[in-house]
Amino acid sequence: MSKALVVVESPAKAKTIEKFLGKNYTVKASMGHLRDLPKSQFGVNIENGFEPKYINIRGKGELIKSLKEAAKNADTVYLATDPDREGEAIAWHLAHILNIPENTTCRIEFNEITKPAIQQAVKKPRPINLPRVYAQQTRRILDRIVGYKLSPLLWRKVRKGLSAGRVQSVAVRLICDREKEIQAFVPEEYWTITAKLKEKTNSKIFDAELVAIDGKKLDVNNAIQAEGIVSDLNQAEYIVSDVKKRERKRNPYPPFTTSTLQQEASRKLGFTSRKTMMVAQQLYEGLDIGRAGQVGLITYMRTDSTRVSETAQQEARTYVENKFGLNYLPDKSPVYANKKSQDAHEAVRPTTLELAPDTIDKNLSKDQLKLYTLIWERFIASQMTAAVYDTLTIEIMAGQYKLKATGSQLKFPGFLAAFSGTIGKGKEVEQTADSDLDNETTLPALTSGQVLKLNKLDPKQHFTEPPPRYTEASLVKMLEEKGIGRPSTYAPTIETIVERGYVERVDKKFLPTELGFVVLDLLKQYFDKIVDAEFTAGMEDKLDDIAEGDASWLSVLEQFYDPFAKDLSFAEEAIGHVELPVEVSDIPCENCGRMMVVKQGRYGNFLACPGFPACRNTKPILKDTGVKCPKCSGAIVERQTKRRKVFYGCENYPECDFNTWDMPLKDSCQVCGAFMVRHKYKNGGVSAVCSNVACSTRQTPENKETPVKTDNNEKQAKSQKTVANRRKKSG
Repeated sequence: MSKALVVVESPAKAKTIEKFLGKNYTVKASMGHLRDLPKSQFGVNIENGFEPKYINIRGKGELIKSLKEAAKNADTVYLATDPDREGEAIAWHLAHILNIPENTTCRIEFNEITKPAIQQAVKKPRPINLPRVYAQQTRRILDRIVGYKLSPLLWRKVRKGLSAGRVQSVAVRLICDREKEIQAFVPEEYWTITAKLKEKTNSKIFDAELVAIDGKKLDVNNAIQAEGIVSDLNQAEYIVSDVKKRERKRNPYPPFTTSTLQQEASRKLGFTSRKTMMVAQQLYEGLDIGRAGQVGLITYMRTDSTRVSETAQQEARTYVENKFGLNYLPDKSPVYANKKSQDAHEAVRPTTLELAPDTIDKNLSKDQLKLYTLIWERFIASQMTAAVYDTLTIEIMAGQYKLKATGSQLKFPGFLAAFSGTIGKGKEVEQTADSDLDNETTLPALTSGQVLKLNKLDPKQHFTEPPPRYTEASLVKMLEEKGIGRPSTYAPTIETIVERGYVERVDKKFLPTELGFVVLDLLKQYFDKIVDAEFTAGMEDKLDDIAEGDASWLSVLEQFYDPFAKDLSFAEEAIGHVELPVEVSDIPCENCGRMMVVKQGRYGNFLACPGFPACRNTKPILKDTGVKCPKCSGAIVERQTKRRKVFYGCENYPECDFNTWDMPLKDSCQVCGAFMVRHKYKNGGVSAVCSNVACSTRQTPENKETPVKTDNNEKQAKSQKTVANRRKKSG
């Protein structure tokens, strides 16, 4: 029987697929891209029709040789790279390396790594989709033009190590513009007045909020106005004017797309976008779950679609009926509208409902289990009936004033029953309109015309608040809403703007730095289109047109490059050297006595002598924990490793070598007097314990280290992370 070679991107995926195909198939991994534009040069011939210069990636020689040998010995070669534009481009490069003609039926794709999906895919090979390849190539060339032409300008005019990009520059602008809104915000005073009412003397008290006067919406803007209204209300009689009872339905949320998965993982699990995509890649490519062996647990995680296959819907209906009952099953499977016209893939969902999270929890790492549970519960919920609430609205008149009390009670949980509570039901990102149903409030059964008793009035002063700073979740949501970039690029984009020092993460929110403001102002003045959200979104639409075969990739590049080149030439002449603002500290230099200044480096901020290069003294910025070193009584300060992992050590290092991974606390141990620390156990638990490991309190059962399961996918995870990092470059 003939032998076939299947080439995928990662070893983990190769191992999973090989199990499904049998002995007549050999499955090998390309480890991501094998060809790319050179790092050391521009690599695009502008004068010759934007011809890209592709070279084999350095260090891939042995792998390429091995793949060529395997292809030579195979009767058929299938290129099974990921089912997206980048995967199509990787397949195209593989075809070039392995001497496979473009028009041969060598390309197979699948949305999930399961036995039926893989076996079906090899029965339906197709030629490489060249429009998809051209779309990805255009994106790569656009990013190369901006990165290799604009970034050196920033190096010369501002500082070395900076970069600019089509998507990252717009992301920085969003964060900087929001910060300017916050800085310019002027808070306005307003008051709310709540009446504490009851039906009878001994009845339960409920709240009714003042909403109108003489039929018009009431705005209370100062204390004098509030005092006058409170005086009137204290003298008024409270009569129920209207009681409205109704049933409200809260519909289930659509299954995850890439963007909503990143948002929810950030909100509920505290994952960065990069971490979410890395763990999702592991779940997609396959994990060893015991007797079943290597199994792909979720469908492809790079998707804009909320579509679900009929097979998956039917499996979900069977599961819901057996697990929850017929009342939780809608008459027909729900269909969710897609925001974008692209519908190449399904939503992110479990590949099979036979592998519930609680049945394979011992085979997954902690992070894998959290994300799998999030995806599992979201998908099950999406196929269930709506939750039903009984809502009650009571309108009350107190003279000329109108008050309103609202309450709701969950009548039927519907899709909410799918959530275990481990991660939390919460308000999902698409469901903010239903926030009033999240907190159940019970109101008494009242009738129109009924007179109520006033217990007391509660006037409260408030001030309007500025718009919040972006979190990872809200930034991803905004990028998606504005059509900037693609969900698969959000993770590397966010990491890049943090690494370049344009923004900082402070309490899980993005705060722009002075460098970010300076670079953005420069780009807005000389390259306004590069940082314009509408222009960037329009470019994404053009890439979509190329992928659909409706636009010429060469024309798109020409339309972009000609005005960009003129802007670049003008900026080179017009911009002088830009001096960055300097923050002067109160710490003198030990060598020359000058006050040291705050500088920004690869690993964050540090102190440097302003006398550079005559004086090259530098020192880290130390954050005092307020706890004294047990060895020398110096201050214990927060430090970071080169990988930015936080630890705590004595300020007198290297003379004093005390250090600990545990965060010091100001509390003292009641047994030995040593300071307490916030200790994280191997099993994930956290508690305050004595810093003295010899202290008797450390030997109690609850404070002893407990065994933790070994992540048997550690090596696999590392290889997947390597592939993910390589894929970032073509983002």
